Amino acid sequence: MTRDPATPSAQILIVDDEVEHAEVMGESLRRQGHVCTIVHGRDEAEEELQHGNFDLVVTDLVMQDEEDGLKVLQKAKQTQSNAETIVVTAHGDVPTSVRAIKDGAFHFIAKPLDLNVFRSLCDQAIRTVAQRSEISDLRGQLDEQYGFEGIIGNSPAIHQIIRTMRQVAASDIPVLVTGGSGTGKELVAKAIHNNSERARQRFVPLNCAGLSESILEDELFGHVKGAFTGADKDREGRFEYADHGTLFLDEVGDMPLIMQAKLLRVLESGEVIRLGINEPRHVNVRLISATNRDLGRMVEQNEFREDLFFRIKGVELVIPPLRERREDIPLLTRHYVKSFAEQHGRPVPSISEDAQHILMQYDWPGNVRELINVVQSMVVIADSDELTARQIPPQIRAASGESDEGRIESTAGMSLEQLEKQAIREALRRHGGNREAAARDLGIGERTLYRKLKEYGLK
Repeated sequence: MTRDPATPSAQILIVDDEVEHAEVMGESLRRQGHVCTIVHGRDEAEEELQHGNFDLVVTDLVMQDEEDGLKVLQKAKQTQSNAETIVVTAHGDVPTSVRAIKDGAFHFIAKPLDLNVFRSLCDQAIRTVAQRSEISDLRGQLDEQYGFEGIIGNSPAIHQIIRTMRQVAASDIPVLVTGGSGTGKELVAKAIHNNSERARQRFVPLNCAGLSESILEDELFGHVKGAFTGADKDREGRFEYADHGTLFLDEVGDMPLIMQAKLLRVLESGEVIRLGINEPRHVNVRLISATNRDLGRMVEQNEFREDLFFRIKGVELVIPPLRERREDIPLLTRHYVKSFAEQHGRPVPSISEDAQHILMQYDWPGNVRELINVVQSMVVIADSDELTARQIPPQIRAASGESDEGRIESTAGMSLEQLEKQAIREALRRHGGNREAAARDLGIGERTLYRKLKEYGLK
């Protein structure tokens, strides 16, 4: 029986302690072009779920322990966020099956299996997964096109940040944006300003890092002619320049303690005094601050004023590093590939699966800023209509576990057996289940691949 054309090929994990029953299910699904992994116990299943990537999990409900199937279901929910689960039950397990449905299973089916019904149920589950992925990708594209002031991402963390930004934009509450270098803190500050009632006024940034007390004071408050040597004319500071707009103080954690006291006074009084005079000038400024440092710990160590900390931290937005929201990487990559291709007057190239895999595996210590630079480099040096691993800088390929000879995934927490199974699974997926092509891709003989397939319960 061939697969319904509307049902894509899927990665399926089958868990059943009855070996023959598991093989029957596996063979039934393999004939439809799916890649099946078969295990015979909860421990093996949890290991596969920890290291593999599956679209559908089919598990017997009761194995050595009555709770085994439910525990497999729980593990699948934790590790396979987009997968569906079907539980296989005996006739007397209906109440437990209902519990499994409440715990998130797609459906349950009773033994002895009607294979036609079983295949149909699996097809429904696989199509549901595919539709959900398509919807997620569409939402990501919509976010890219209609996102919040250029902030691109489809991860829960970014969604929460955008929701909070929308809530605080309409107010004048001070905002503290924290996150590592290159995470986009200034972009967040600009987005808040652009969606506030001050949007028609100035957005004025100042990076406090590396500025001495005297320079910082002059930058913030300005001076009058003759205030110091070289002051040949009056100059308004950033506070005055940002009047009725937004002042963005980047790396506020690097501000000297004496300047912290002077900043606090301005925030409390709404008045600035230029260097060289005593006349205060009233300003109406919305303050957004940013830092990559832990201000709470700095307060404990007397390196940052506690009163200023609470003054600038009306609402805190924490931007996680890119390595903690890897699901945003494909969306960011597509966005900047398109942007740089248009900027350089080139057709928008596609991104190969291997290249995207490397970008997903890399930890991005420079965060989004580093990703932007890498994507721009890839677009500039591309010599075809597809960006491949060859265009990715060697240090990133190496750090991602990619060698020049081929892809070698990170082995952290994986046994050699798990690594080999993962490589075989991915090769089969890349070639639509074609074993001859998969063997050629892996650099092994077909007979060796057949032996490995039987050994690992793969086809």
